Amino acid sequence: MVVEPKVKGFICTTAHPNGCKENVKNQIQYIKSLGKNDCPKNVLVIGCSTGYGLASRIAAAFGGGANTIGVMYEKPASGKRTATPGYYNTEAFESFAREEGLYAKSINGDAFSQEIKDVVINSIREDLGKIDLVVYSLAAPRRTMADGTIYQSVLKTTGESYTQKSLNLKDNTIVDATVEPATEEEIEATVKVMGGEDWYEWIKALSEADVLSDNAMTVAYSYIGPEVTHPIYYDGTIGAAKKNLHEYAGKISEDFSKKGVKARISVNKGLVTQASAAIPVVPLYFAMLYKVMKKKGIHEDCIRQMGRLFRDKLFAGDAQTDENGMIRMDDLEMREDVQQEIQNAWKEVTTENVKEYADIDGYWEDFYHMFGFKIEGVDYRLDVEV
Repeated sequence: MVVEPKVKGFICTTAHPNGCKENVKNQIQYIKSLGKNDCPKNVLVIGCSTGYGLASRIAAAFGGGANTIGVMYEKPASGKRTATPGYYNTEAFESFAREEGLYAKSINGDAFSQEIKDVVINSIREDLGKIDLVVYSLAAPRRTMADGTIYQSVLKTTGESYTQKSLNLKDNTIVDATVEPATEEEIEATVKVMGGEDWYEWIKALSEADVLSDNAMTVAYSYIGPEVTHPIYYDGTIGAAKKNLHEYAGKISEDFSKKGVKARISVNKGLVTQASAAIPVVPLYFAMLYKVMKKKGIHEDCIRQMGRLFRDKLFAGDAQTDENGMIRMDDLEMREDVQQEIQNAWKEVTTENVKEYADIDGYWEDFYHMFGFKIEGVDYRLDVEV
């Protein structure tokens, strides 16, 4: 069948298998162009199929020659409905890994569940022995606990309501978006889903099963961003979850110190992802950020961020962290000259001049690329097997 993009709001309901494969191939080629990094031999990536998780797995395997086990929660194709992009990305990754003799195993299921943890542990024990690096890059809207309780995350403030300029993704107009405050129950639920508790449970399960190497490293990804996004992000429900994640980094390092485990937080650059597209205010800021950083020649996408993290930062020792022990991959984004230019533009941007101040085309290019569309070298007129 001929697969075309079907966009509804901030999501695309179709994915192109050939486009996803070409996108993965391009990321692999970029990582190879950087030369070898010092990634450990056996790597587990929890949330491996899109965005930073996929880029991490590529950097580990094709930059460091690592054996990788990935955990994802993706849907295969059904009838005329395509698979999710993460499903096609993972198929492509495994195919390219096999071609180069790299071990790559992917486990599809709910990473929050004990069942999937057990499957992963058995795979490590049977195939690899022990894991040296655990990447925690999970982005999920809900979490089901062992007793059946379901927690749902929300995108809200944690104080008063917040009104700010935002990009209407339906027609690229500038509108005022108002975000309402969350209840205490909603904040707690968001922390349960997006905080550090499950990260800790993964490390505990791996350690107790004796499939975690001595002196292993684990890294989770976070975002802080500028003041204009703080009420909805850093000081909002998501931020509450991320701060909880930061606290668990310290708890992991402390509780598993006898084993020498080091937990790191990498604060990454703001990029278009399936998760970030849903957050009011944030897409406009990202489009304006793209404009400024591209003009200055310092823009990085997911694979460039992870290429730099794995090559220059993650294995370079404590000197690569800030005063809070976090790796700042957002160092270029948060440069004073970059943020000042965005602040000035933010005051001026309107529907009429939005393309002058924001990289709308670049935003949408990244959006479509996530689903395998508008990738150079792919003939979208052809029938494909979904």
